[in-house]
Amino acid sequence: MTDTAGSREVDRLGFAPGNVVQEFGWSDDVDDDLRVAIEERVGGELVDEDYDDVTDGVIVWWREDDGDLTDMLVDVQTVLDDGGTIWVLTRKPSREGHVGHDVIQEAATTAGLHATSTFAIAEDWSATRLGTRGRGR
Repeated sequence: MTDTAGSREVDRLGFAPGNVVQEFGWSDDVDDDLRVAIEERVGGELVDEDYDDVTDGVIVWWREDDGDLTDMLVDVQTVLDDGGTIWVLTRKPSREGHVGHDVIQEAATTAGLHATSTFAIAEDWSATRLGTRGRGR
């Protein structure tokens, strides 16, 4: 793995071999090294926004001008397995498109989620873990 997306950072995402990870918000500014590191970890490609089966985890690349984060978070939960993890990847402070933690926290709360941790995941990106409050079966 590259220095940009080292194994320690990918470990923190909690994905395991065989996991299906859905990706939202892909654009040409995403960190390709991080994407490759996640794909190596799970042993397969990230699935796109059109995937309609159950997933084990979600990554959302989010920028200031991407619209309504709450709507996105509600949408990503529709195929997420119970116990699945949502990661919101945002541009670091002072980078174009940066989103403040308060925006993420407010959107998460409104969508029935809670932010649990944030850390630097790549050169230009931070990762914030969102947990579900449980939906029952």
